Amino acid sequence: MKECALIPAFNEEKNIKEVISHLKKLNLISIVVDDGSKDRTYEFSKKAGAVVLRHETNKGKGEAIKTGFDYILKNHPEIKYVVLIDADLQYDPAETTKLLTPLKNGEADFIMGYRTQKKIPYANRIGNFGWRVLFNFFFKTKFKDTNCGYMAFTKKAIRKTKIHGGYIIENSILIGTVKNGLRTTQVPVDVVYGKRKVPKFAKMFFGVLFFIVKEGLKYRLTQI
Repeated sequence: MKECALIPAFNEEKNIKEVISHLKKLNLISIVVDDGSKDRTYEFSKKAGAVVLRHETNKGKGEAIKTGFDYILKNHPEIKYVVLIDADLQYDPAETTKLLTPLKNGEADFIMGYRTQKKIPYANRIGNFGWRVLFNFFFKTKFKDTNCGYMAFTKKAIRKTKIHGGYIIENSILIGTVKNGLRTTQVPVDVVYGKRKVPKFAKMFFGVLFFIVKEGLKYRLTQI
């Protein structure tokens, strides 16, 4: 099989079986990285038929992605394409086909989804707008969304991707594709949002904003 889904998961026993079930129907291998869950995420993932890697303690989504990528590169030379999807059903597993198709057709090295703005909470929409405008300004791009966690990679893109932790994961990956000259395309994806605490969102907003400005200025200086 040439494609798989990488699923970072932390305390997702309520959703993980459904995610894996959807992916199985699409003939995708599911590779779950259980990031130190305290519930039955590991057990349910194994029973659902996924390959499960495990962190003994919670290290964060960035480290979970690194663990998954390292495992794929070292153990699965037959896999050519990897979809990165959250374990909480925020994104529809059935839409993995939309992300994989441009890669399989040789049209891109990396795909990032772009979310329907009307389905994003107002505060998040404002944050996403600010990040996107700044990102496109500094990196001279025209992306419709710079912070979507639903992504797909070729092996080439994985090898050239440096993963950061925290709230900047998506932007750091996208910056890497620009710097490395990877062919990048975006496809529309559906999204479902849960409640988010205002203080947490504020911290995320300014953290991502600072990262984009810092990396953007560094990038512009290299272009002089």
